[in-house]
Amino acid sequence: MSTLIDFPFVHSEFRLNRKTLNLEQLRFAAEHFVQDGEAYEVEIGKFLLDWFNKKDFIKLKTSGSTGRPKTIKVKKIHMVNSAHATAKFFDLPAKTTALLCLPANYIAGKMMLVRAMVLGWHLDTTLPRANPLDQVYKRYDFCAMTPFQMDNSLNRLHLLKKLIVGGGTVSVHLTNIVQGIKTKIYETYGMTETVSHIAAMRINPKKSKKQVRAFKVFPDVLISQDERGCLVINAPKISDEPVVTNDVVELLTYKKFVWKGRIDNVINSGGIKIHPEEVEKKLQKIIIQRFFITALPDPSLGEKPVLFVEQAFSEENLVTLRKKISNLKSLDRYERPKKIYFIEKFEETPTGKINRQNTLMNKVG
Repeated sequence: MSTLIDFPFVHSEFRLNRKTLNLEQLRFAAEHFVQDGEAYEVEIGKFLLDWFNKKDFIKLKTSGSTGRPKTIKVKKIHMVNSAHATAKFFDLPAKTTALLCLPANYIAGKMMLVRAMVLGWHLDTTLPRANPLDQVYKRYDFCAMTPFQMDNSLNRLHLLKKLIVGGGTVSVHLTNIVQGIKTKIYETYGMTETVSHIAAMRINPKKSKKQVRAFKVFPDVLISQDERGCLVINAPKISDEPVVTNDVVELLTYKKFVWKGRIDNVINSGGIKIHPEEVEKKLQKIIIQRFFITALPDPSLGEKPVLFVEQAFSEENLVTLRKKISNLKSLDRYERPKKIYFIEKFEETPTGKINRQNTLMNKVG
């Protein structure tokens, strides 16, 4: 492959924080970010300097979707191809106004920068925080957020025409809340190995009960399953090899799939395999607080499902929740948690996701 310098990676329409920047000016701005910028701007500057060096790849850390977290090399041309796929799928042409509110040290934030440069977007940056729209007073065509950020920005989502949400599943509760919002909101599926998202599904307006909520894959992406029932992604434009995930899925068509959960989270209780993520979807109807289902050893069943709720313990809370669970008809008998733990604060990953294993070890072990 040729070096990056041979590629026209800065579109003539590209704007960064309302400034028109050519290649040399963008390099200068990146150096300024690194030397004098705020912490989030330093990360933006570091990535831009990496992007414009003569190497044809970027080193990125994976989150563990395809196995243990590791550092991989992602080709820059694959990132460019991913940017074009996003533009085509969501109809985001040159001069699209976009807001970067994700940290640039992770793939989602890096790809917002790549899309803007390659596609000619007008990109503004802001501090990545819980409510990134708090100090925003203009409208944008496009933005990417985590579910946590969207939850904290509900009263200002009208400033966005299209919003993609990734980095975690969007809860049933949050999906219900955004039904009356005019913003087109999509939940995305992807990982570092696939250079951000390769599939998406619209979450508002809500589909009818007869319609299954499923991810639709992008153009030039083929999907299949391995012997474990896990998703295999074949996308030559963004990965030289098929990406074998640890995500158990149900294939509806060659272009659509339903995500069921992580195979490494599966609970084997008396020979019955339980997907915690599927149980969690059902429990979201009755639990507003953050929570998760996991397994603990059991002498007779091998493993038993247990429920962790981010809430202060009280006998009243325990009795009320047990009653709600017993009345939840959609929950199968073997899916019902055998024990409930109330914890004031969950352990988290660097990106703000619940760290199930550390929470389990620190609070129970």
